[in-house]
Amino acid sequence: QVQLDESGGGLAQAGGSLRLSCAASGRTFSIYAMGWFRQAPGKEREFVARVRRLGGTTVYADSVKGRFTISRDNAKNMVYLQMNSLKPEDTAVYYCAARSTAGGDFDSWGQGTQVTVSS
Repeated sequence: QVQLDESGGGLAQAGGSLRLSCAASGRTFSIYAMGWFRQAPGKEREFVARVRRLGGTTVYADSVKGRFTISRDNAKNMVYLQMNSLKPEDTAVYYCAARSTAGGDFDSWGQGTQVTVSS
């Protein structure tokens, strides 16, 4: 099993920045990719970004492309989400996730961290 622990959420003004961190522990050697998802009030959880553990290939949702950057530090078992040019519609609970296979579902989840962007 992989345990994930997010930090770094909080309140930001529109146009501002926040950086989320996610620490992985447990069977980290089994991780194929890590990602960030978010869920706004009354909405379904949506994909934000993911990064392959080996090689570092990244994928972003169109809504955050050019504003958010996902990165990883394999030595520290960390993944980060740098969020710039924040918008009120970025307000959500952000979840860190991990998956162990290339085509499978994300099967390990953190508890989530709240991000609130004021206009």
